[in-house]
Amino acid sequence: MDRREKFLSLQGQTTPFPYLLDIDYAKGIYLYDKQGKAFMDMIAGVAVNNIGHNHPKVVEALKQQIDKHLHVMVYGEFIQDAPLLMAERLTQILPEQLDCVYTVNSGAEANEAALKLAKRITGRSQIIAFKGAYHGGTHGALSVSGNETKKEKFRPLLPGIKFLSFNNIEELDAITEQTAAVIMETVQGDAGVRKANPEFMRALRDKCTETGTQLIFDEVQCGIGRTAHNFAFEMYEDVVPDILTLGKALGGGMPIGAFVSSQAKMKELTHDPMLGHITTFGGHPVVCAAAAAALEVLTTEIDYKQVEANGQILVDMLSRDPEIKEIRRVGMMFAFDMESFERVEKVVNRCLELGLISFWFLSHPYSFRLSPPINITEEEMIKAGEIILQAIAETREK
Repeated sequence: MDRREKFLSLQGQTTPFPYLLDIDYAKGIYLYDKQGKAFMDMIAGVAVNNIGHNHPKVVEALKQQIDKHLHVMVYGEFIQDAPLLMAERLTQILPEQLDCVYTVNSGAEANEAALKLAKRITGRSQIIAFKGAYHGGTHGALSVSGNETKKEKFRPLLPGIKFLSFNNIEELDAITEQTAAVIMETVQGDAGVRKANPEFMRALRDKCTETGTQLIFDEVQCGIGRTAHNFAFEMYEDVVPDILTLGKALGGGMPIGAFVSSQAKMKELTHDPMLGHITTFGGHPVVCAAAAAALEVLTTEIDYKQVEANGQILVDMLSRDPEIKEIRRVGMMFAFDMESFERVEKVVNRCLELGLISFWFLSHPYSFRLSPPINITEEEMIKAGEIILQAIAETREK
């Protein structure tokens, strides 16, 4: 078997149509295949490589930790340098009430654990989520995600879930003293980059406070600089979640998740019963070393004004093409609407042939998505825009 055949037969597949790029190495905004062809990575591993591929500070932190030790114990038992440094750097840039970090293995696990923590704090069972949401593929995370097509083959899922309309203040009366948690992406990613409006966020925070409901913000995708803020909820004045979930870009290219709350609330997982959440590899020292380095880069090297300016460059370029029906952008999260999935498919495939990686939305087929590294340069952004416009023009029906 050749490498493609081995990949398709030996590794579990997620779709019948994988990209099948044969990757050799990566650096900055580029991926390189086994033939040496460069691909401009305008999706960044789906909002994972926010500071680009193989950032030197992340690579150096990994090498130093690997020379010290790998896994030594399940989460929560030993004091280790890297997890402690990561937690310190993360809490330093969060509001004071979010002062305790529990590190896990993925964004989906972070959401699972956040839902458990909310139930433990409140003693309640009802959970409210939002239409259009995506929170992960595990059973609990899938239960609070909005795409019914993705859920129907895996039922029964969690009971007691109620879905509200995103940005609809009138529906917030469904939050009551029986509600354990409201879980919401601060910016809905899979729904095609949908930003919560300020009035809705203020009303949501007030309603959760009034009813004692735990407000969970899922910032697995929209956190860690993606929205041109350290965290997306910083776009709103005085709106802070009770529990924050993170993943993707937090690890600087390594697999990680985390949920963050107050020390008092997090202690609820330590008793009645003990091990309220437990994970073998959560807080892995090698992963946390990378995360600590990525947080340092975020706070010392990223100019958010430049992130905004570079994002607007792409909007200005692509908005000139009449086939782009609408553009939604929050920082470096982009959705570009076209007339049909077929049209999007042709453009995405042609971009790949031209050496640029774009991608799809699971639940929004008539848009293509981009989430480039937030440290992309102005010159790189202009080049990306030119390639995308070329792809649109070359696939346009005559």
